[in-house]
Amino acid sequence: MSVDQTDKQLLHLIQSNFPVVQRPFEEIGQQLGISEQDVLQRISRLQQTGIIRRLGGLFDSRKIGYTGTLCALQVPEADIDRVAQIINGYPGITHNYLRNHRYNMWFTLLAPSEQHINSILNEIKQKTGLVNLLNLPAVDIFKVRVNFNLSEVRNAD
Repeated sequence: MSVDQTDKQLLHLIQSNFPVVQRPFEEIGQQLGISEQDVLQRISRLQQTGIIRRLGGLFDSRKIGYTGTLCALQVPEADIDRVAQIINGYPGITHNYLRNHRYNMWFTLLAPSEQHINSILNEIKQKTGLVNLLNLPAVDIFKVRVNFNLSEVRNAD
Protein backbone atom coordinates (compact mmCIF):
# COMPACT_ATOMS: atom_id res chain seq x y z
CA MET A 1 0.00 0.00 0.00
CA SER A 2 1.19 3.45 -0.86
CA VAL A 3 0.99 6.37 1.57
CA ASP A 4 0.93 9.92 0.32
CA GLN A 5 2.39 13.02 1.93
CA THR A 6 -0.90 13.75 3.75
CA ASP A 7 -0.89 10.22 5.23
CA LYS A 8 2.68 10.78 6.43
CA GLN A 9 1.76 14.09 8.04
CA LEU A 10 -1.31 12.48 9.59
CA LEU A 11 0.79 9.66 11.06
CA HIS A 12 3.22 12.19 12.48
CA LEU A 13 0.43 14.21 14.10
CA ILE A 14 -1.40 11.29 15.68
CA GLN A 15 1.76 9.83 17.19
CA SER A 16 3.28 13.00 18.59
CA ASN A 17 0.79 15.88 18.76
CA PHE A 18 -2.63 14.32 19.12
CA PRO A 19 -4.96 17.17 20.10
CA VAL A 20 -6.82 16.75 23.38
CA VAL A 21 -9.99 18.58 22.33
CA GLN A 22 -13.64 17.68 21.89
CA ARG A 23 -13.23 16.94 18.14
CA PRO A 24 -9.59 15.85 17.71
CA PHE A 25 -10.03 14.50 14.17
CA GLU A 26 -11.60 17.76 13.07
CA GLU A 27 -8.62 19.62 14.57
CA ILE A 28 -6.18 17.28 12.79
CA GLY A 29 -8.09 17.82 9.55
CA GLN A 30 -7.76 21.59 9.94
CA GLN A 31 -4.01 21.25 10.46
CA LEU A 32 -3.75 19.09 7.33
CA GLY A 33 -6.21 21.05 5.21
CA ILE A 34 -8.63 18.13 4.87
CA SER A 35 -12.03 17.29 6.36
CA GLU A 36 -12.65 15.43 9.60
CA GLN A 37 -14.28 12.66 7.54
CA ASP A 38 -11.18 12.38 5.34
CA VAL A 39 -9.00 12.05 8.47
CA LEU A 40 -11.21 9.24 9.77
CA GLN A 41 -11.22 7.47 6.40
CA ARG A 42 -7.45 7.71 6.12
CA ILE A 43 -6.97 6.35 9.66
CA SER A 44 -9.36 3.49 8.91
CA ARG A 45 -7.47 2.63 5.70
CA LEU A 46 -4.13 2.78 7.51
CA GLN A 47 -5.49 0.45 10.21
CA GLN A 48 -6.95 -2.00 7.68
CA THR A 49 -3.62 -2.24 5.87
CA GLY A 50 -1.67 -2.74 9.11
CA ILE A 51 0.29 0.52 8.97
CA ILE A 52 -1.48 1.56 12.18
CA ARG A 53 -1.72 -1.32 14.64
CA ARG A 54 -3.16 0.60 17.57
CA LEU A 55 -4.52 4.06 18.18
CA GLY A 56 -4.92 5.01 21.81
CA GLY A 57 -3.54 6.98 24.69
CA LEU A 58 -0.47 6.20 26.75
CA PHE A 59 -0.79 6.68 30.48
CA ASP A 60 1.59 6.28 33.39
CA SER A 61 -0.37 3.49 35.05
CA ARG A 62 1.49 3.94 38.35
CA LYS A 63 0.24 7.53 38.63
CA ILE A 64 -3.36 6.31 38.47
CA GLY A 65 -2.79 3.58 41.04
CA TYR A 66 -2.08 0.57 38.82
CA THR A 67 0.78 -1.86 38.87
CA GLY A 68 2.11 -3.97 36.05
CA THR A 69 4.09 -7.06 35.35
CA LEU A 70 5.69 -8.92 32.48
CA CYS A 71 4.79 -12.60 32.26
CA ALA A 72 6.18 -15.55 30.35
CA LEU A 73 4.27 -18.75 29.76
CA GLN A 74 5.25 -22.14 28.34
CA VAL A 75 2.64 -22.96 25.72
CA PRO A 76 2.62 -26.09 23.54
CA GLU A 77 2.67 -25.12 19.86
CA ALA A 78 -0.76 -26.68 19.27
CA ASP A 79 -2.33 -24.55 22.05
CA ILE A 80 -0.97 -21.12 21.09
CA ASP A 81 -4.18 -19.76 19.53
CA ARG A 82 -6.41 -21.10 22.33
CA VAL A 83 -4.16 -19.72 25.08
CA ALA A 84 -3.70 -16.36 23.33
CA GLN A 85 -7.49 -15.99 23.11
CA ILE A 86 -7.85 -16.66 26.85
CA ILE A 87 -5.08 -14.23 27.80
CA ASN A 88 -6.28 -11.52 25.42
CA GLY A 89 -9.73 -11.73 27.01
CA TYR A 90 -8.45 -9.86 30.07
CA PRO A 91 -8.75 -6.07 29.79
CA GLY A 92 -5.45 -5.52 31.63
CA ILE A 93 -3.40 -7.31 28.97
CA THR A 94 -1.55 -4.64 27.01
CA HIS A 95 0.80 -6.78 24.90
CA ASN A 96 0.94 -10.47 24.02
CA TYR A 97 3.59 -11.87 21.73
CA LEU A 98 5.48 -15.04 20.89
CA ARG A 99 9.19 -15.56 21.38
CA ASN A 100 11.53 -18.29 20.24
CA HIS A 101 12.19 -19.64 23.73
CA ARG A 102 11.06 -22.40 26.06
CA TYR A 103 8.80 -19.74 27.60
CA ASN A 104 7.31 -18.80 24.27
CA MET A 105 4.32 -16.56 25.10
CA TRP A 106 5.07 -13.25 26.77
CA PHE A 107 2.48 -10.71 27.87
CA THR A 108 2.16 -7.63 30.03
CA LEU A 109 -0.60 -7.17 32.57
CA LEU A 110 -1.83 -4.04 34.36
CA ALA A 111 -4.12 -4.23 37.39
CA PRO A 112 -5.10 -2.13 40.43
CA SER A 113 -2.93 -4.21 42.79
CA GLU A 114 -0.44 -7.06 43.04
CA GLN A 115 -3.20 -9.15 44.59
CA HIS A 116 -5.36 -8.55 41.51
CA ILE A 117 -2.46 -9.51 39.25
CA ASN A 118 -1.94 -12.74 41.21
CA SER A 119 -5.65 -13.51 40.97
CA ILE A 120 -5.66 -13.01 37.20
CA LEU A 121 -2.53 -15.12 36.76
CA ASN A 122 -4.10 -17.93 38.81
CA GLU A 123 -7.23 -17.70 36.61
CA ILE A 124 -5.07 -17.88 33.49
CA LYS A 125 -3.34 -21.00 34.82
CA GLN A 126 -6.70 -22.56 35.64
CA LYS A 127 -8.35 -21.67 32.29
CA THR A 128 -5.37 -22.72 30.17
CA GLY A 129 -4.35 -25.75 32.20
CA LEU A 130 -0.75 -24.49 32.04
CA VAL A 131 1.35 -24.00 35.16
CA ASN A 132 4.76 -22.88 33.87
CA LEU A 133 4.13 -19.16 34.13
CA LEU A 134 6.73 -16.62 35.20
CA ASN A 135 5.63 -13.38 36.87
CA LEU A 136 8.38 -10.80 36.31
CA PRO A 137 7.34 -7.50 37.95
CA ALA A 138 9.35 -4.43 37.00
CA VAL A 139 12.12 -3.39 39.32
CA ASP A 140 13.04 -0.26 37.36
CA ILE A 141 10.82 1.46 34.80
CA PHE A 142 12.26 2.59 31.48
CA LYS A 143 10.04 4.24 28.90
CA VAL A 144 11.36 4.72 25.42
CA ARG A 145 9.27 7.08 23.36
CA VAL A 146 9.68 6.58 19.67
CA ASN A 147 8.22 8.89 17.05
CA PHE A 148 8.66 8.11 13.39
CA ASN A 149 9.05 11.21 11.24
CA LEU A 150 7.62 10.06 7.94
CA SER A 151 7.53 13.38 6.17
CA GLU A 152 10.95 12.73 4.58
CA VAL A 153 10.28 9.06 3.72
CA ARG A 154 9.68 8.18 0.08
CA ASN A 155 7.47 5.30 -1.01
CA ALA A 156 9.27 2.23 -2.29
CA ASP A 157 6.73 1.67 -5.06
